[in-house]
Amino acid sequence: MLHFFTSALGRLRLIAFVEGVSFLVLLFIAMPLKYMYGQPQAVRAVGTVHGLLFVTYVLFVFQAKIERNWDGRKTWKLLLISLIPFGNFYADRKWLAPEEK
Repeated sequence: MLHFFTSALGRLRLIAFVEGVSFLVLLFIAMPLKYMYGQPQAVRAVGTVHGLLFVTYVLFVFQAKIERNWDGRKTWKLLLISLIPFGNFYADRKWLAPEEK
């Protein structure tokens, strides 16, 4: 677990996982609670946490871009795919995990 904190890529992989989970919780737990059961406080709480995690994810993408000297194409792919549910998990397997080896 400590190897995730030693490089920008490791930190990005860790925050991508946490942000991806928060996105799924927002979509599949908090949103149904709001619209089916009338509990908007779930979206407020989870949405705030997810928003902070998303901003952190974006910052870590740019930090990894600088450290790893990525081209703009890979950076944009990582930013855009995070807007799709389960996208961060796909990006980790496809682009981030192989690079860490």
